[in-house]
Amino acid sequence: MYFAALLARTEDGWEASDTELDDVETLSDLADLAREASPEDDTVLVLIEQEDAWFGVVRVDGEDDPRIYVSDAAAAARSSYGEILLTDELLGREPGDDVPDLDALDLDGTEDGEPASAGDDEEEETGSSETITHSPLGDGQILEDLGVTEKELRALDADDALNTIAESLGASEVLETVR
Repeated sequence: MYFAALLARTEDGWEASDTELDDVETLSDLADLAREASPEDDTVLVLIEQEDAWFGVVRVDGEDDPRIYVSDAAAAARSSYGEILLTDELLGREPGDDVPDLDALDLDGTEDGEPASAGDDEEEETGSSETITHSPLGDGQILEDLGVTEKELRALDADDALNTIAESLGASEVLETVR
């Protein structure tokens, strides 16, 4: 099960709204959605979680490029919403490199929060010679200036990460209203 919310920083504090990602196909679409949530070009955080599997944070500050953090790259690669966050740049690929056909993955239900099969271990093959590991990926300092250190971010469990982040930001009540 997925949950996605936008947290927009305003002069009065944080405002939260749940968001549907069904029409979002690219990181650019996601960034545009985030920018629409803040007419003043303030910081907007897109918080995404797949229950007990992975979480992601996308930070959009005005017209700057979005910053991304994903807690488990391999689990996110098996998810349609995670695919949005795993850009060529984040994965260290050059545009035009052989891109794995993520549709060809044997999605065995783990994308819906079911337990991974016994054959899953420390790495996931993506259908090409490329391997995506079960490790965090992206900007670990994405929330440093907001009070969540890289060490704290990396230590979060996927099942409670968004609540912990919101609590650190002083936004737990507004996030809870959209949950």
